[in-house]
Amino acid sequence: MEDYLEKIYELMKEKGYARVSDIASSLSVQPSSVTKMIQKLDEKKLVTYEKYRGIVLTARGEQLGKLMKQRHKRLEEFLRILGVAEETIQNDVEGIEHHVSPSTMDALNSLVLFFHQNQECLDEYYDFRNELDDLKEVNGDKN
Repeated sequence: MEDYLEKIYELMKEKGYARVSDIASSLSVQPSSVTKMIQKLDEKKLVTYEKYRGIVLTARGEQLGKLMKQRHKRLEEFLRILGVAEETIQNDVEGIEHHVSPSTMDALNSLVLFFHQNQECLDEYYDFRNELDDLKEVNGDKN
């Protein structure tokens, strides 16, 4: 459900609306799966279908979609700070974001914001990580 809210939110920001085909294509699911989820989201009053406009989020749905997008972005930033390879980040974020508790997410958010506001600390961390990488190289450790 969270993936759908996030995707509809993205599409609404981009085009003003979302279509079943757009959602299905971007989430790599069948249109019938999208339709079933849209029905569930509609029951929860998170989306509405408007003729000629497609699927749009309600105010509550938009709020949740925005929250999902922000959480996704913050997890990406966190993994980048940790030095995770770009090609790994998306898969990891998809796995983490559905299982991370709100309190852990708050802690990650605080840490990322701290590093944004204290570049010198981030630079020290990067220096430390580079030193560890150098030690691993000297010791022949590839991990």
